[in-house]
This record gives sequence, structure tokens and C-alpha cells, in this order.
Amino acid sequence: QVQLVESGGGLVQAGGSLSLSCAASGGTVSTMGWYRQPPGKQRELVATIGSGGYTHYADSVKGRFTISRDNAKTTVYLQMSSLKPEDTAVYYCNLNLLGYDYWGQGTQVTVSS
Repeated sequence: QVQLVESGGGLVQAGGSLSLSCAASGGTVSTMGWYRQPPGKQRELVATIGSGGYTHYADSVKGRFTISRDNAKTTVYLQMSSLKPEDTAVYYCNLNLLGYDYWGQGTQVTVSS
């Protein structure tokens, strides 16, 4: 059974930086990514990284966030910089395996102005 364990997040001032990490177990190498759900809004894509290293970013985070994964491809990271209040959300790790989505428990990121 696939399990995703997230860490990181917290409270930061606007312009600051935070890092998130997500360790996957129980699955094979596949596309992983980060999504977020701002207060009162739907969950949205932040960034994804394929097993071959191809990355995709939402326009709102391009140039500010970087997604990466370790050599074993079981841990994915999200380095967030130049954070804005509108980045405030619960961030979820995602693993897509054969078309099925697995989700982490979510971690809160709050950016104060």
C-alpha cells in the first residue's frame, strides 16, 4: 500500500522561504507532485516531477518554487522562495501510479504579510 509522509511547512513572512518534503513507500517510481488548497478554494496543482525528471509548474509559482526528488526517486521536495500571502494553503503531496492518485495528509503553509 502506498503511503506518503510529508514534513515541513509552517509560518513564514512574505518574501521568506520554506521547504517541504514527502517520502513515499509501498509504490514504484512514478510521477509525484505537490498540490495545495487555499482557504475556501479548491485544490490546485503546484508542481509535478516525472520519473525521468521532467518538471511542470503552475504559472503562479514559476520562478519561485522548485520541485526535485532524490536519487532513489522515493522522496520529493518543494523548495519555496519569495513566498506571498496568496501561497497560504494546505499543501498535499501526490503520487500518481497507473492513473490512481495517492495523497499525503497535508501540511499547512501560512505566509503573513
